[in-house]
Amino acid sequence: MKVEQISIFLENKSGRLAEVTEILARNGINIRALSLADTADFGIFRLIVNDQEKAKTVLKEQGFTIAVNEVVAVVLPDRPGGLASILALLQGKTINVEYMYAFVQKSEGNAVLIFRFDETEQAIEVLHEAGVRVLNKEEVQQW
Repeated sequence: MKVEQISIFLENKSGRLAEVTEILARNGINIRALSLADTADFGIFRLIVNDQEKAKTVLKEQGFTIAVNEVVAVVLPDRPGGLASILALLQGKTINVEYMYAFVQKSEGNAVLIFRFDETEQAIEVLHEAGVRVLNKEEVQQW
């Protein structure tokens, strides 16, 4: 079960991030999870939103450069060692985590993390075999 993530490439200057969030807000698009990474010249704003198709359309219409990637949303216990147990499963299968970030909302003693893996299908298989809950697109949008 994969989830679509939007990556927006932004010049590293004042106001660009605010512009993106205002466009999304104006169009009724809610951010569910996010990550921001920067360099001296540009930033990458990664988003999971409640309406991926609409977000892609309005951002492109406003001239933003975007890319779409598949990521995996994993439910794990919100306790010491919760993340370590997930990473140990993947390490045993030599699956690399390219990056990860946390979901905005906490629920029922669990946390949700968004992962980008080098071997997405294999990672999903390993997680399922271990009984780890992997969310689908609809679950992420409603979480």
